[in-house]
Amino acid sequence: MPAFQDHPDNPAPAATAPAPATATRLPRGPLTSLRRYTPEDAAEFTARARESRALHHPWLSPPTSEEAYAVYAARLRQSPDREGFLVGERAAGGAIAGFVNINNIVLGAFRCGALGYGAFAHAAGRGVMSEAIGLVLEYAFGPLGLHRLEANVQPANARSIALVRRAGFRLEGFSPDFLHIDGAWRDHERWAITAEMLAQRE
Repeated sequence: MPAFQDHPDNPAPAATAPAPATATRLPRGPLTSLRRYTPEDAAEFTARARESRALHHPWLSPPTSEEAYAVYAARLRQSPDREGFLVGERAAGGAIAGFVNINNIVLGAFRCGALGYGAFAHAAGRGVMSEAIGLVLEYAFGPLGLHRLEANVQPANARSIALVRRAGFRLEGFSPDFLHIDGAWRDHERWAITAEMLAQRE
C-alpha cells in the first residue's frame, strides 16, 4: 500500500480554528496507536521517509532530513488549524508505520478539515493505515468536534482511493488543477465523510 497524500502547506480558509486538543487521550486500536509528533521522532521518521521514496513518488514528499522534519513537526504541533499524528505499530513497540494529519481545520458553521496521510514502505499492505484512519475519524468527530473531513486524491492514486472508500468516504466531485505537486498543477477527486456517515457504519 503506498503512502497517500499530505498537503500541510495549503492555505486554510479564513475562519476560526480550534485550539489544540493536545491533552485529549488519543484512541488506540489492535494494530496501531496514535501519538503526537515530537523532536525525538525525527531520526526514525526521516529514515522511514528516505526508505519509502519510491513508494511515495509522485504523491507526496514527507521530510527526509531532520532539519526539514523539525519545521514540519513544529508546524503541526503549533498551528491551531492543524492536528498531526504519527501512527505507531503496536506489535513493533510503537515503531512509526505512517502518519495522518488533519490540515486546514475550520470551525464555526463549517467544522471541517482536510485529511493528509502516508504509509511507510515497511508497513505497507498490512492494514495499519486503514485502522489508523479509523482512529483519526473517531478523534476528529469526537474530541476535536468536527462534522466533516475531506480527502483530495489524485485520480491515478488507486490505493489511496481504495483506502478512503474502505473508511466510508464518498466521492463528491472532481477539481481540475487543484494542487501544485511534483512540478505541475494536478487534478484531484474530492472524497468526504461526515460524522453522521461514520455513525451509520457503526
